[in-house]
Amino acid sequence: MTVSSTTEGGAAAGPLVTVDLNADVGEGFGRWELGDDDAVIAAVTSANVACGFHAGDPATMARTVRTALEHDVAIGAHVSYRDLAGFGRRYVDADEAELTGDVLYQLGALSGICRALGARVGYVKPHGALYNTIAADDARGAKHARAVLSALGQYDPELPVVGLAGSAFLRAAHDAGQPVVAEAFADRAYTPDGALLSRREPGSVLHDADEVAERMVTLVRSGTVQAVDGSTVAVEARSICVHGDSPGAVAMAQAVRGALTGAGISLRSFAAGPRA
Repeated sequence: MTVSSTTEGGAAAGPLVTVDLNADVGEGFGRWELGDDDAVIAAVTSANVACGFHAGDPATMARTVRTALEHDVAIGAHVSYRDLAGFGRRYVDADEAELTGDVLYQLGALSGICRALGARVGYVKPHGALYNTIAADDARGAKHARAVLSALGQYDPELPVVGLAGSAFLRAAHDAGQPVVAEAFADRAYTPDGALLSRREPGSVLHDADEVAERMVTLVRSGTVQAVDGSTVAVEARSICVHGDSPGAVAMAQAVRGALTGAGISLRSFAAGPRA
């Protein structure tokens, strides 16, 4: 499948010549810093800012928002399960009302900081275990997808939400009327069915920046990515994620950006600019 932009109805709208490059940033907490946010944000077009539940204290959020403003990079709320100790990578069996409140709380925290700094939240992207749970086509995923979508509908039904390309969550979000952005991962391995290989499995995270960069050019040009078993998987995506907390994250982001622009592919965020 050729990577393409989509209309509100989900129909393909032609070959994609512009793509968004996003990264998870602001994932320090207090005296602990994780990743080189300044360099990563300079290389991408959208910044997924941790909102305090898996990482990101108020000072870190403010610093990250200022950096995004400096580089004119769109700001997204990177919402998570309430799992600071586990970095948001552990499933939390919250009921729907609790999770809806948790997502609203995180949106409110980042929105308040953005407002004080003359910025705005341009989109939402779930993090870690929450992201993977709601992507799954099962009862547990559907329950938490409803909670996330309830929060977004109450907060802003026009706010784009980012999710795994081809996932049950994006289908549910589209059906609920929330604008959706399908995402692919530069530095993660894929299973033959288009899911991300679990981080518990060897080889789940890719580290060769040049190999990853070439892989993303292929993704944008052909709409396909190679799975761990060597098969070819169709992936339709408007945004590509590079993880800001991975070893060599800066080199990875810069290599992907350079390869895409070198191939004549324009980089631009799908979201509104960072300034209010």
